[in-house]
Amino acid sequence: MTNTQNSDVLENLKGRLIVSCQAPDGSPLNHPKIIAAMAAVAEQHAAAGVRVNGARDIRTVRRNVTIPIIGVEKLHFPESPVYITPTWESVRRVSRSGADIVALDSTERNRPKNESLAEIVRLAKEKLGAIVLADIATLEQGIRAAELGADLVATTLFGYTEDTRNCPGPAFGLLGALVRELKLPVVMEGRVHTVDEMRRAFDLGAHAVVIGTAITNIEWQIKRFAAATPQASRRSCDSQLECV
Repeated sequence: MTNTQNSDVLENLKGRLIVSCQAPDGSPLNHPKIIAAMAAVAEQHAAAGVRVNGARDIRTVRRNVTIPIIGVEKLHFPESPVYITPTWESVRRVSRSGADIVALDSTERNRPKNESLAEIVRLAKEKLGAIVLADIATLEQGIRAAELGADLVATTLFGYTEDTRNCPGPAFGLLGALVRELKLPVVMEGRVHTVDEMRRAFDLGAHAVVIGTAITNIEWQIKRFAAATPQASRRSCDSQLECV
């Protein structure tokens, strides 16, 4: 993309909702056609973009929506905790599958194959012309990502790294600090479960807000409601009595 096209994509996200259309491994919902249907519903109801995992799903979603796709590829390597688009090859696959924005773990943790975050961002910008979204967990990581050339940052990994694991979400404090310190757009993502929480994020200066679990994670919703039924309450009481 040209710089003008990149700017247009980012501008179209401003002040709007992005829906994360993903499903866990093993879920009946984890199928490209179902993910694409989620994305189409998101577009139909005024979402500005979608976040999608994996080349297969990104390609299918691309055929079904016109709004921007934030693409990731989740890969697990035994030698590294980094799994969100962790390598240069994964960045290239995501971009070439039709993603408008490539999101990747931009923490300081060691990456698979001893690759460098700085080098991955450089290649993504120079060879692919990609818009790079840096998923981070701390203010320092956000500042570093901006220095490396990321186009926007997101609070995605707050609460999921060793140094933030005990921090409650949503990451309102981190969001406010990033907005104050950075000149590039800051996206709120992670554990935003209510409309009021989304509004607070925008009040704090979020460029856009990504919501996944509260919208597209049907399993999570079912478990919440099932746990509140009288039968579930009785089972809980019986279990507690058995432990007395």
